[in-house]
Amino acid sequence: MAAGLTSLFNTLGKIGIGLAVAGGVVNSALYNVEAAHRAVIFDRFRGVLPEVSGEGTHFLIPWVQKPIFFDCRDRPRNVPVVTGTKDLQNVNITLRVLFKPIPERLPQMYVSLGEDYDERVLPSITNEVLKAVVAQFDASELITQRETVSLKVREELIDRASNFGLILDDISITHLTFGREFTLAVELKQVAQQEAEKARKDPVLLS
Repeated sequence: MAAGLTSLFNTLGKIGIGLAVAGGVVNSALYNVEAAHRAVIFDRFRGVLPEVSGEGTHFLIPWVQKPIFFDCRDRPRNVPVVTGTKDLQNVNITLRVLFKPIPERLPQMYVSLGEDYDERVLPSITNEVLKAVVAQFDASELITQRETVSLKVREELIDRASNFGLILDDISITHLTFGREFTLAVELKQVAQQEAEKARKDPVLLS
């Protein structure tokens, strides 16, 4: 009787171990993609696979394949740039962009740029576009034609970003300052204009 019970317990133990192992294997063959995220699969033998996994639970080959997750929500980034105007004035500009990846291009982006694609792309193309656009305007025009400047920056930056698989949903100039000499000249001009306006309105000063 005792021998029979021992045999039964051994059998149950083996079944339990087998079920635990099987459960572990099944669990390791599943991965979950969260809302607003995507995943690409790295295969040890075939490299990065071309398919992109959407939200939900998916299967993979344990120990052979590994998921790499990407956030596809809009994310903000501020990029500061120092450049020169058409009349050779130094200007400090900070551009704020809202960006997200094009999901279908994530495999190529991961292969060529890695997971930190935004770190590699956004500062570079923002610097390039801002310098090219700002060089077309005088310092005073950057102030009086700010909307025109912003529009040109937006059009060119969206075009450049699309080449790298990025969507830019919002682009805005949040900071714009000039070098000390130009700032001083503007202040002196404003003072002179105020004095002239004051003299025009005061008949005593005009006599």
